[in-house]
Amino acid sequence: MSKKKSQSTDNVVCRNKKAKFRFELIEKIECGLVLKGAEVKSLREGRASLEEAYARFEEGELWLIGFHITQYSHDTSRKYDPVRKRKLLARGRELSQLADKVQLKRLTLVPVKVYFNERGIAKVQIALARGKTVSDKRDTVKERDAKREMRRYEG
Repeated sequence: MSKKKSQSTDNVVCRNKKAKFRFELIEKIECGLVLKGAEVKSLREGRASLEEAYARFEEGELWLIGFHITQYSHDTSRKYDPVRKRKLLARGRELSQLADKVQLKRLTLVPVKVYFNERGIAKVQIALARGKTVSDKRDTVKERDAKREMRRYEG
């Protein structure tokens, strides 16, 4: 029997907790992340935030903008900008399909989570998303509260 390895929560560095509330997530893809040495060590410590981050196409390449990685505590040699834009790596076909969907359907690219895969490589999960309206957000809150009440009465 072969078991497929599932993504464990131990490898997740950070999540964009508000993404599901603010956006309707349509499709998710996994991208590599170009980092400098001290940034990887800081990620392993879990010192990152996706709250203000978004992805954008610039000159045919995909970039992650606003992703905050705190300066590594033991690195005194180099200083870097904690919110610099970082290049995302994906297959060419995936990039062209994403670019078409973003342009034609007026969708947004939202980073959902950053994690290390089983080989120890930093990855970013990007979602193709559509912004929710205020009434959609109210409906989401109502559904969440209803589910919470159901669980409370069951147990």
